[in-house]
Amino acid sequence: MAKTIFVLLDGCGNKLARENLGFLEHMAEAKKAARYTVMGQLPAMSRPLYETLLTGVRVCDHGISNNFIVRLSKQKHVFGLCRENSLTTAASAYNWISELYNKAPFSPLTDRIQSNNEAAIQNGIFYFEDDYPDSHVFADAEYLRNTYDPDFLMIHTMGIDHAGHLHGGDSKEQAEAAIKVDIAISLLLPELIAKGYNILITADHGMGANGFHGGNTEGRLLPLYLFAKNVRCGAFDETFLTQLAIAPLLCALLEISPEGELLPLTECGVDFFA
Repeated sequence: MAKTIFVLLDGCGNKLARENLGFLEHMAEAKKAARYTVMGQLPAMSRPLYETLLTGVRVCDHGISNNFIVRLSKQKHVFGLCRENSLTTAASAYNWISELYNKAPFSPLTDRIQSNNEAAIQNGIFYFEDDYPDSHVFADAEYLRNTYDPDFLMIHTMGIDHAGHLHGGDSKEQAEAAIKVDIAISLLLPELIAKGYNILITADHGMGANGFHGGNTEGRLLPLYLFAKNVRCGAFDETFLTQLAIAPLLCALLEISPEGELLPLTECGVDFFA
């Protein structure tokens, strides 16, 4: 089992990634990573798609149908499967991740930093302001990684989404936010690769030019970058990957069996590994 890091770039559509995530695009072009295009599920909203990404279950089946439903997940999810298989977990993420998998509702006064070996996310640093800097999210993640050495670590940034809501999906400000994330990843990734980590980077949804998202638009098209041993490297942009494949792919990287309603990876239509 190789330790696995799941990076979720909130609000980062495929077009924005191709134009601004230069380091990640370079790694795929140089055949040091695999790049796919993901077809996101609907509605293209954050909380429903966090649940879909980590459970492999459609919105109509898991029931988190909008951002205002605040409750714990009722599905088999990657954090829970890790714990069932005696793997350790951590997250540097927006507070909605805590509300889905640890504690709901979230209290900013008591729940920002969590450490509980019995929880699905054993060690977490959860932010609750949308403008919390992405640089801090990565720094928090590095603290968790170096302190607790988790088998599964989630890193969830909000800067791209926040800039898109304020200035629009085609704005200079959102492009700048994406470039800043790419630079942060470029500083961190070489060390993680050298240490043998699996790394999966994707998004929940994209962003419209009007600063909104939710429906059946080009914003459903999302990037996926995959760094892992034996992965088939290159840019496979002719292959559209369902977002339902992310959870089983994480399970495959962690070498745990998908359970519940997760698709077997063999049914996802993509041969990820050589």
